[in-house]
Amino acid sequence: MTIKIRGARQNSLKNLSLDLPANELIVITGVSGSGKSSLAFDTLFAEGQRRYVETFSPYARQFLDRMDKPAVDRIEGIPPSIAIDQTNPVRTSRSTVGTLTELTDHFKLLFAKASHLHCGECGRNVEPDHAEQVAQRVLAEHAEQRCEIQFDVKVPDNFDADEIQHWLDSQGYARSEVLENHVVRVTQDRLKLSTARQDRLVEALEIALHRGHGEAWLKLDDQLQRVSTDLSCQCGTRYSPPTQSVFSFNSPLGACDDCRGFGRVIGIDYGLVIPDHNLSIRDGAIKPFQTESNAVCQRDLMKYAKAEGIDVDCPWGELDDDTQRWVIDGAGGWNSKKWYGVARFFEWLEGRSYKMHVRVLLSRYRSYSACPTCAGARFKSSSLLWRIGSEENAKQVLEASRRFLPSGLKIDRAQLERWPGLHLHDLMQLPLVKLKTFIDALKFDGAMAAGTEQLLTEIRRRLSFLVDVGLGYLNLDRQSRTLSGGEVQRINLTTALGTSLVNTLFVLDEPSIGLHPRDIDRVVGVMQKLRDQGNTLVVVEHDPQIMLAANRIIDMGPGAGERGGEIIFNDVPAKLLTHPSSVTAQFLRRERRVDHGLSSRPVGHKTPKLTLRGARENNLQSVDLTLPLGHFICVTGVSGSGKSTLIHDTLYMAIKQQLGEPVEAPGAFESLEGMTHIGRVELIDQSPIGRTTRSTAATYTGAFEAIRKIFAKLPQSLERGYKLGTFSFSSGLRCPTCSGNGFEHVEMQFLSDVYLRCASCDGKRYTDELLEVVYTGADGRVCNIADVLALSVNEAMAVFADEKTIIKALKPLIDVGLDYVQLGQAVTTLSGGEAQRLKLAGHLAKMRDLKEPTLFLFDEPTTGLHFADTEKLLSSFDPLLEAGHTVLVIEHNLDVIQAADWIIDLGPEGGDQGGQIVFAGTVADIKQHADNHTGKSLVDYDAASLSIAEASPAQYQTNPAITVHGAREHN
Repeated sequence: MTIKIRGARQNSLKNLSLDLPANELIVITGVSGSGKSSLAFDTLFAEGQRRYVETFSPYARQFLDRMDKPAVDRIEGIPPSIAIDQTNPVRTSRSTVGTLTELTDHFKLLFAKASHLHCGECGRNVEPDHAEQVAQRVLAEHAEQRCEIQFDVKVPDNFDADEIQHWLDSQGYARSEVLENHVVRVTQDRLKLSTARQDRLVEALEIALHRGHGEAWLKLDDQLQRVSTDLSCQCGTRYSPPTQSVFSFNSPLGACDDCRGFGRVIGIDYGLVIPDHNLSIRDGAIKPFQTESNAVCQRDLMKYAKAEGIDVDCPWGELDDDTQRWVIDGAGGWNSKKWYGVARFFEWLEGRSYKMHVRVLLSRYRSYSACPTCAGARFKSSSLLWRIGSEENAKQVLEASRRFLPSGLKIDRAQLERWPGLHLHDLMQLPLVKLKTFIDALKFDGAMAAGTEQLLTEIRRRLSFLVDVGLGYLNLDRQSRTLSGGEVQRINLTTALGTSLVNTLFVLDEPSIGLHPRDIDRVVGVMQKLRDQGNTLVVVEHDPQIMLAANRIIDMGPGAGERGGEIIFNDVPAKLLTHPSSVTAQFLRRERRVDHGLSSRPVGHKTPKLTLRGARENNLQSVDLTLPLGHFICVTGVSGSGKSTLIHDTLYMAIKQQLGEPVEAPGAFESLEGMTHIGRVELIDQSPIGRTTRSTAATYTGAFEAIRKIFAKLPQSLERGYKLGTFSFSSGLRCPTCSGNGFEHVEMQFLSDVYLRCASCDGKRYTDELLEVVYTGADGRVCNIADVLALSVNEAMAVFADEKTIIKALKPLIDVGLDYVQLGQAVTTLSGGEAQRLKLAGHLAKMRDLKEPTLFLFDEPTTGLHFADTEKLLSSFDPLLEAGHTVLVIEHNLDVIQAADWIIDLGPEGGDQGGQIVFAGTVADIKQHADNHTGKSLVDYDAASLSIAEASPAQYQTNPAITVHGAREHN
């Protein structure tokens, strides 16, 4: 079976025709913008999806039939398609790793069928009583004692006790006594406990339980024991039977009543109320009091503080805890003659929240914090009384001191820790690698073993897949919206593997993102398993390990944008190494190397440093981080070692807080030293830049405003009275149908929302009247404003060669390798790596305005970059470093690591086995550490490059010519 593509012309593709063998792992590589995604996603996957939706109802198809079909003559033999890309569309905190992988559904069923209950009042094990089991227990514990078996009868309101007694006498019950609350206790039988009378005891218990509606009593030497067929403890506490909904935080039966299963509640964040701890009370430490409308509160605070003898000129951070608590909590009510407190001020605002401006004010100082009732567990306390496993199982993976204590329980922690097994939230918090250890050791006896065998097998299989792709450091309670694009992609990959799909086309976008080189083989193994099940995988990738593990490589190029869209190579990986003109082959052979072009900057004793001490958020183990400023620093380490927690959640937030900017509270740390050496910090991550199609590459860099000014000065514009705003697609003469977006948004009930090209303007954004205004470029090209937006950056440089303002705005895009991007391309359609480089271009454009030393933080900026593009990226860092700024990148790319002045390596492993700085030094030094994962990867990379460079071309066959059918180059 073969997938045949004929005449593909999507985006920059040059009328490609090629055959893709089924059931193979196929890698598509090439420089950025060469057409990889256009071929894999916009052509191959889009056509597979289009054919799939043809099976939908006529209602759905009335929208989907209007979707733009891929620009291709025909595609034959394409199976059902699934795209697994880098995007993380999840925004709700209800989505977790457990729900993404469907493991929460499996655990709900496991707990409903196989868990054991402990009483929250007394701590006893609670389970339903059965007559035979009770008889055996009583005979073993109270042999030869006298025993009475009793049950209770509720007296109806319209009967009296004499009538009930008469009725009991007629039934043969001679012994009974009237209790309180209209209850009569009846004796079913009296006997001396012995083995010979076991059958009689069982029969009496069965009748008593039946007559007592599931409840009976054993009277032994004037001591009463309660027997019940329902879930009732000896202390009298009753529990509902376990159902799957009890173990779901998305169900009212299982979710915490206060946070409703979110695990967080919204409240006033005093880190936002008092953002700058260097300010005193007089200088305005309490930010909401500094407005004109709330100035009276500032005056009250000053008056009462002086009366209390508080130093109002002392910085907030140097005030003692009691003083800070007095400022926030106050010492009296509104009408008292004492300070009412910042907290009561916000309570007063809450009472006036029916006013819009008050709601806006409150929103500025609110943030989410862990729910005080469930402590972030999401579940009701009663749901966490159920456990699975034994005490031995629990000790393997979880220390007793870390166990979660449900709120509202009357037992103490010591008693809780004696309970065998783990409850659901314990399992949700375990790193997946430890959870796998626990489940692998989990055993059940008898009928329970047979009933849970299939369920446990499926859980173990899914956990194995997740650990195999390097996600063992995650836990099931981790919110999906906090995952990186690479982590989401690998989770989706393992989910697909767990569903056992066959005859399916999987299209993947750089599954190596976020993976340390040590773990690449794990992803390769999972992809090969999918292939061996009978699926076809098309992977857009730049990692050499994945390239060489593929069955086939398609190398796109030779350049980006209009200079790309051709197939340079299409054959087995071994033959690529001898291809003479492939840029990819040149880098693999090491004929070309990633020449970073960065000036060498040795770190010395006099180098100014920024030091973060005692970082202990998440898995960080009281880390001391020292950054040599003015250098290119690379933070490395295996997945889950704590890089993002250290740099994003702690360092970045701590610096912003020290600079007096309102942010969420940083991760726990002791101190931050050396702030006098930096004036600002910029985090350049892969988060989307804009949310609408009106945000484009041209608007982001400021080039579009300069372009509109030129169009507004044209003779036609002056004649018609067109102004600068007339050429804006946020107002002016924009298309009234799509409001200048170029697309219409159609909401689908059970599918992803659909964006359709506007039928009125054909995606041009403007009215026909405005498009009559044309500009003649320096290269002689005549174009209107819509034509300009369709230009690539390279083309625009030629058209506006005489316009210095536009050239200056577009030059940074070329410096970061985005010369192929169209000026009007919506930033929402950019990949994470492209978005990050666009942000970098924005900073490069404004670099002259950066007067103070700046710390730039990048999160895997090489995402989506070819070897050649990595060169451009590294070269673009040099102007920042030359200007005295500091560049810090979190990166796994070995070429980038080799270019760094200073390496900080975290590890040694992921999850609770990480969180330490295992190395800090130069590239040469880390290569000397044979036990360091990053150092070993660098040494192996050099050795592999050497072996490839020394390989004899005679070992490989000459690359066969690629047959291209129906070539129609350009026009």
